[in-house]
Amino acid sequence: MPTWNFTSNLVSSNPGDDRALVALARNGSRSEWSFAEVKEISSRLAGALHGLGVQKGDVVLTLMGNSAEWVFTLSACWHLGAVAMPCNVQLTPSDLAKRIRLIRPKLAVVADEYSPTIADAGFDGTILAGSNPRLWTADPAPAEPLNMLDPALIIFTSGTAGEAKPVRHGQRYLANQHIQAEHWFGARTGDLCWCTAATGWSKSSRNAFLAAWVRGAAALVHDGRFDPDERLTIVEREGVNVLCMAPTEYRAIAKRSELRRLPSLRHAVASGEPLNPEIVELWRAQVGVSIHDGYGQTETGALTGMPIGAPVRPGSMGKPLPGFEMWIENGELVLDPSTIPTISIDAPAGTWHTGDRVRADEDGYLWFEGRADDLIISAGYRIGPFEVESALVAHQAVAEAAAVAAPDDVRGAVVRAVVVLRPGWEPSGELAAELQEHVKAETAPYKYPRIVQFAESLPKTASGKIKRAELREQATAAE
Repeated sequence: MPTWNFTSNLVSSNPGDDRALVALARNGSRSEWSFAEVKEISSRLAGALHGLGVQKGDVVLTLMGNSAEWVFTLSACWHLGAVAMPCNVQLTPSDLAKRIRLIRPKLAVVADEYSPTIADAGFDGTILAGSNPRLWTADPAPAEPLNMLDPALIIFTSGTAGEAKPVRHGQRYLANQHIQAEHWFGARTGDLCWCTAATGWSKSSRNAFLAAWVRGAAALVHDGRFDPDERLTIVEREGVNVLCMAPTEYRAIAKRSELRRLPSLRHAVASGEPLNPEIVELWRAQVGVSIHDGYGQTETGALTGMPIGAPVRPGSMGKPLPGFEMWIENGELVLDPSTIPTISIDAPAGTWHTGDRVRADEDGYLWFEGRADDLIISAGYRIGPFEVESALVAHQAVAEAAAVAAPDDVRGAVVRAVVVLRPGWEPSGELAAELQEHVKAETAPYKYPRIVQFAESLPKTASGKIKRAELREQATAAE
């Protein structure tokens, strides 16, 4: 099997002087690096890790925000043949302890502010501060020759349906990101691309910098909290060409900020949860870009995307990426794992069941209906939560909404909607009734929520996905 090394190949496939990385730090500072500088820093950091006993196959945990230090640490791991295990900074010590017990990382690279978290988690290996000067001044390590099935990355699932589980990806995961980067993410040579996904989420690991770099584009990382107005300002000021955000972020900006034309922005993508058609239309009308929705799983990487060049179909998750074989079986999307070059190296050889319900239109575009276990069956009707949520979000009062099943003695279950209101609106029985009538007008009347409850926020994973299982448990407990 041919050998390769992601970090070493990176510079050989891109002009060394071209811009590779722009970092906006939390203290307001801004820095840039070329591809040649990325290779140099990564090899020196790899040398420092090697000097501390890290070898090919060892796991290196990271607990850092979207910083340059995080990017360089992952790149250094792959230079050395170590396995990167990025963890989200929102994890509690208890969450982190579970991951540590399962994986037993050799070493952890941690931002200074999260040192207490890793200590409270009981990690007994070597802990390095991401700002430690010794990381950047060590002698460079040689690039380790690797094959495509050597492990490169461990990502934990988001935990929407239960305990988060580790997923191992091989070097082929890094090498084959060019497929989604070309056909969905849309990066071009010389672009500046910004994926806002938090570290520890699978989308961050493939799109925060990988998707840009494999296409000769630069990546922007911003180590700051989400602020709708600031997001638009950064896109405008930095001249971002490709923007990748979670549906929650697109919704929040559309509902809580003043959308405007962004001259540099050519392409926008979303994934993680379905993106409501109303939000796609708002961005197209007011910003001038059509958001290309996509779909994937932690175990597989990106699987589908709205094709580039064709008119966007709001609400659709697009078509399978080129060469990826998938079909619908009893309403569930299933895959042929042998055609998915980014799938987990531990994936079984047989048919892969995604657990997600989708439908296809006459042109082959796929439409997400919900997780198989999120499906609401009421009086014999099968109701996907996404249609109900999209109808609710289309109302001017609604910022976010989630639809789940609530037990009912007569119908078996009814639709329960949990609604977060926009500023300036107050919960009331009158508004609940108005929302019910609104949903009846927007979609089939049998899908309307017979229960409407208001909340300050929705329970979510660190990656921004709604914890519908938690909402279902609340509904059952209330009976």
